Amino acid sequence: MSTATAAISRAEGIKRRYEQGHERPLGSFLLIMGSYGTLVTTATAVLRRRGRRLPERIPLSDLALGAVATHKMARLIAKDPVTSPFRAPVTKFEGQSGEAEVAEEVVGTGLQHAIGDLVSCPFCLDVWVATSFVVGYVAKPRLARTVAGMLSMVAVADVLQFGYDALQATAD
Repeated sequence: MSTATAAISRAEGIKRRYEQGHERPLGSFLLIMGSYGTLVTTATAVLRRRGRRLPERIPLSDLALGAVATHKMARLIAKDPVTSPFRAPVTKFEGQSGEAEVAEEVVGTGLQHAIGDLVSCPFCLDVWVATSFVVGYVAKPRLARTVAGMLSMVAVADVLQFGYDALQATAD
């Protein structure tokens, strides 16, 4: 048995042991992680070539703004009814999961399933969205702060909507 064949056989054994009969597209997850690493490396190289350097530190106000914006953008991508056409190739509608959010089940196998896991999970999207904000912050800080500010406004407005609804419910 060649070294390559032995390595493939070992990887398949690890995959079977890990999955325990469930669909877990580990190879596709590796592909997605590799894509993320490639995108970060490429963005870093482009920014360096353009003379942009990472800041020594990010001010607390920008961290807070980016955190709230990351939360909101990830939920918009993963749960908003309006963005469901983008998720439809890799998910199927299950119903409502909360105010203005949908519940969806991931469909397919392999890469389709792995992408479905990514785009329907706000927690999974957080790192991608935060990375995008950081790249934007280094490349165009003013634009990144403006977009993050707008998304943060929407997130705060959502909290106020929930608060208003709760007050209305107690008044009835």
